[in-house]
Amino acid sequence: MASLWRYLLAGLGLAALLVGILAIVYLTAPQTAPGADTSRSKTTANRLFVASFQPERGVIRQGELQSWLLTLKTVKGVPVEGAAITVSGGMPLHNHGLPTSPQATDYLGEGRYRIDGLKFTMSGWWQLRFAISAAAGSDTVVFNLVL
Repeated sequence: MASLWRYLLAGLGLAALLVGILAIVYLTAPQTAPGADTSRSKTTANRLFVASFQPERGVIRQGELQSWLLTLKTVKGVPVEGAAITVSGGMPLHNHGLPTSPQATDYLGEGRYRIDGLKFTMSGWWQLRFAISAAAGSDTVVFNLVL
């Protein structure tokens, strides 16, 4: 009878360990809002521009300062020059903003702007909001990233 209790306790211990492992996997998996658009190219809210967003070096690096490229074109495909761009964002599920203050630092031609100072400190769902003001008018675009 004593060995039966040992097997029962061992089974309960293994079940508890399995539940703990599953909880860790679930809690550390990237999460986003259902149906969030994670595309890297989209039309702005008022349909004035088409914006594309990508890391300058091709990969997202968590925990490091990095530069990204924002490409702006009119809906007819003409590069947008001389735009004033402000950047904001954060993690909606964690209810906090960006850990840095990214800025558009350089115009690289052909509608491409370098955005410096981005840092993603943890995995999960991030949003980056761009307010754009150019000759065609003012508009906004939001990019969803899941790390």
